[in-house]
Amino acid sequence: MALIPLGIIMNGVTGRMGTNQHLIRSILAIRQQGGVKLPNGDVIMPDPILVGRQEHKVKALAAAHGLERWSTDLDGCLADPYNTIYFDSQTTVQRAQGVRKAIAAGKHIYCEKPTAESMEEALELANLAKKAGVKNGVVQDKLFLPGLIKLKRLVDSGFFGRILSIRMEFGYWVFEGDWQPGQRPSWNYRKEDGGGIIVDMFAHWRYVLDNIFAPVRSVSCLGVTHVPERIDENGKPYNCTADDAAYATFELEGGIVAQVNSSWTVRVDRDDLLTIQVDGTEGSAVAGLRDCKSQHRVNTPKPVWNPDIPNPFRFREQWEHVPDNQLFDNGFKIQWEQFLKHVATEDTPFPWDLLEGAKGTQLAELGLQSWRERRWIDLPELTLEK
Repeated sequence: MALIPLGIIMNGVTGRMGTNQHLIRSILAIRQQGGVKLPNGDVIMPDPILVGRQEHKVKALAAAHGLERWSTDLDGCLADPYNTIYFDSQTTVQRAQGVRKAIAAGKHIYCEKPTAESMEEALELANLAKKAGVKNGVVQDKLFLPGLIKLKRLVDSGFFGRILSIRMEFGYWVFEGDWQPGQRPSWNYRKEDGGGIIVDMFAHWRYVLDNIFAPVRSVSCLGVTHVPERIDENGKPYNCTADDAAYATFELEGGIVAQVNSSWTVRVDRDDLLTIQVDGTEGSAVAGLRDCKSQHRVNTPKPVWNPDIPNPFRFREQWEHVPDNQLFDNGFKIQWEQFLKHVATEDTPFPWDLLEGAKGTQLAELGLQSWRERRWIDLPELTLEK
């Protein structure tokens, strides 16, 4: 058995998502379990170096988790041949610059999405990585949620018959920051800082729809800034220049219609913060983050419209829960393990690359264009340069 150490530059992990999901629940959890075991008995051991612009934050984060490797010198970390992977979870406006530097330094790339501010720049990064011959991947965490794994199980089994439509509801109320602090950072609501729910969430919806159902072919979108002013982390009011809600319709290959509402200005009256209902000729299902329930054609009730009497149906009781049938680990950690195997071996594929990331940015960009021009827009096929 051989131990395979992989030095990982983790840039931007002082933020909420980077700290909790990528550092603590992924990389540190992998280290605590003894690394990632390969079929031949070898073990991959990730060795992170935390990188950030503010020394006190990076140093404190490293100390809190017993890590000795930290730095504010990104160029120096990229120059060190021990570090073979570059990971980026900075804000969107900073990501492309870091990824571009890392590709030039010959590092394998793993990063959050959106991968860039524009589809053109996101595609450029994918082409640069291909030309440099570096392995690359983009976080697609929702594919590894238990509820969506169960939903994919239903799709693959043919449970739905011909899929007709998909309805997705996502969001919750984000406090404005006046009488109660907001639970999302203020930059999310400033377009000039890379904010906006379309830019943030459409990258997710692209890989969810493409990978579980069928490729997205066209989009119609209306964005709204429902709350025009919020209070920032320092207690100062600021104007919201980015959308906080989006109401979109996507047409998928095969004529499937997906209606997707995304909002940070909605109070939740559903089973989860994200629910996906799928209706097909043979059955339907509703998935949340962890659970999934189904209703087959033969078990479908026969409601009759009659507003003159109380509703006699208990609709929520007429669904059957899809069983777990497996143990579910943290989705971010599962994908990290797959990417580490992809880097360390020649026979472990990793389909969620920078080109897939560019597709997410493309959908967000065309969603914004659809809103601006108030029309349907088809999605051109994205391919890498030969």
